[in-house]
Amino acid sequence: MAIVKPFRGVRPPRACVEQVESRPYDVLSSDEARQEAAGNDMSLYHIIKPEINFPEGTSEYDPRVYESAALNFQAFQDKGWLVQDDHDCYYLYAQTMQGRTQYGLVVCAAVQDYLDGVIKKHELTRKDKEEDRMKHVRSTNANMEPVFFAYPDDEVLTALTAKYAALEPEYDFIATVDGFRHQFWVIDDAADMQAVTQAFARIPSLYIADGHHRSAAAALVGAEKIRQNPHTTGREEYNYFMAVCFPASQLTILDYNRVVKDLNGLTPQQFLQALAQDFAVADRGTEPYRPACLHEFSLYLEGRWYSLQAKAGTYDDQDPIGVLDVDISSRLIIDKVLGIKDLRTDKRIDFVGGLRGLGELKRRVDSGEMKAALALYPVTMQQIMDIADSGNIMPPKATWFEPKLRSGLVIHKLDN
Repeated sequence: MAIVKPFRGVRPPRACVEQVESRPYDVLSSDEARQEAAGNDMSLYHIIKPEINFPEGTSEYDPRVYESAALNFQAFQDKGWLVQDDHDCYYLYAQTMQGRTQYGLVVCAAVQDYLDGVIKKHELTRKDKEEDRMKHVRSTNANMEPVFFAYPDDEVLTALTAKYAALEPEYDFIATVDGFRHQFWVIDDAADMQAVTQAFARIPSLYIADGHHRSAAAALVGAEKIRQNPHTTGREEYNYFMAVCFPASQLTILDYNRVVKDLNGLTPQQFLQALAQDFAVADRGTEPYRPACLHEFSLYLEGRWYSLQAKAGTYDDQDPIGVLDVDISSRLIIDKVLGIKDLRTDKRIDFVGGLRGLGELKRRVDSGEMKAALALYPVTMQQIMDIADSGNIMPPKATWFEPKLRSGLVIHKLDN
């Protein structure tokens, strides 16, 4: 069962929140962060992308960069741009995208739950990225950004969320970068906090939706601190890390599409003929065509759109991995026909989040940058949970959650 607890969040005053808050560190480049933070000393990018505090070209892995993150975190507190709540709280965070709102509870999750598999993952992590985030956590001694969890819907948590959502939020703003609305409430009533803790204690598992590297880094640093303290009681803050937990039914997973630079030596006609071995191929004309169901794909090639329906026998509905469209496309198109073996490293392929739309796929092919584009039907949250429950790992580049969490609304310190 999941262990969570409230914590004394470090937050910007209401008047400062729109100057402090930012996109997550891993969704933009150093140059983009430098541009977004230009003229704004209060931007959280000075802490979570601290390479922007140095001349262009400075490595984000330079030891001075991590030191700068720690110095700026302290400076933000000294200047009153970040202030710690004087007692433990839970928090409610709402995101509204295209008229649809999802409500997440901000909690501290247990490091031991991550180590024991109560917190379940569906993606592999890279050691270099883990180590980068671990260095950042060590230097700041804080979880600067939350991780993104999903949980099976719970009636008690749904009712409590509705209660607070009816109140005036502490923060309420529309982010200029994405146009999405973000709202934030403080839950500090003792009975309500106890209800949250007890409700999560009845939930068998939490699922990492987004932020696998942040989760690993936070948990591993916490485990380091536990080992370093022979007198640990288990109640110290470093035994926990910050997460925003959303009910699975509210989450939106967008398609995560592929574009390729060449057809592996095939002509367009030969490429379509090769696909016809495993797919029913239909010409859909020049208007953008979006996959309508699982196991249907959309191909853009030489100005025309095609639907590709996977034939019976090319996938196994009883296999939690083999039934996934990302697996079908990887096996039968990307690998078998195009000869691309490693989605993580092959430079012939790139990936486009569904928020950019089919128009972005068309643009990249029409520009000559890419030869063809493949649009996939989105993975479902149930598929992700089934895979995590089975102990399997999703194929690379399978999920795109939107909207992304904003950073800087609340921070968790590991020392108090």
